[in-house]
Amino acid sequence: MSENILQTKIGSLELKNPVIAASGTFGYGREFSDLIDVNLLGGIVVKGLSMEQMPGNPPPRIVETPCGMLNAIGLANVGLKTFLGEKLPWLKRLHTAVIVNIYGHTVDEYGEVAAGLKGVEGVSAIEVNISCPNVERGGMVFGTDPDLAARVTEKVLKNSDKPVIVKLSPNVTDITVQAKAVENAGAQALSLINTLTGMTIDIETREPKLAGVSGGLSGPAIRPVALYMVREAVKAVRIPVIGIGGITDHRDALEFLIAGAVAVQVGTANFVNPRATLDIVDGLKRFCRKRGISRIEDIIGTLKEGERPRD
Repeated sequence: MSENILQTKIGSLELKNPVIAASGTFGYGREFSDLIDVNLLGGIVVKGLSMEQMPGNPPPRIVETPCGMLNAIGLANVGLKTFLGEKLPWLKRLHTAVIVNIYGHTVDEYGEVAAGLKGVEGVSAIEVNISCPNVERGGMVFGTDPDLAARVTEKVLKNSDKPVIVKLSPNVTDITVQAKAVENAGAQALSLINTLTGMTIDIETREPKLAGVSGGLSGPAIRPVALYMVREAVKAVRIPVIGIGGITDHRDALEFLIAGAVAVQVGTANFVNPRATLDIVDGLKRFCRKRGISRIEDIIGTLKEGERPRD
């Protein structure tokens, strides 16, 4: 059976397999290079990038929860200039897709970061994080307002020469509204979901366990929510969808692929098992070979939603 069994496409972006390391959980790739061969992945999404260096939130900013964790890192990153000068040279040597996650607190900030990556070699695509507060709208999160989400998408596209993937927030009533809005604005693909907002309390001190009170919930606890939202998005739009949320092994990944995602991102699992991404790649290969499936694409979008027969 062909070694290309796991090849997939996200629009014009071709991947050797559908397994991508998620932003914020894999650093800039090099942090994992002594633990795994990063080149064996379909791609990596680097830590969220802003124009200027950001220190992030004060600790404590990570708390373990049942089946997952809460994080309030605050999008700490080195800033665009340092990324281009110190991080990108190593990334350019990789034989895998390098996707740069970007964010801003105004529409113009998103455009500035995108413009700073225009014409830059070694960047395969841009992932736009719209789960950020808009300081010009009193802290309203871009991803919860379809009009704001569309404006950000349009601004990034105007300033970019790379494929643009928009990462959707799950903290909305109907994920399809946001999905359609950014599709209509020109996004070439979607990734979802980002973390769910949550909090936890120390019952002895009666204080929040996170310094910032609330944080983003990730891990296996959110997988059923993520899977449902991915399926809803797949049915609502015509552009490719990347599934994210609590994926820890190849069986989890297969659920998202069957639901219609063309690729998956693995996040929290990287903290538990640094080899999680490669274990999933190997598991997908075994699954396909055991069942005589010659292309992973033959699994994508094969969910049977007809009514179950009754007794």
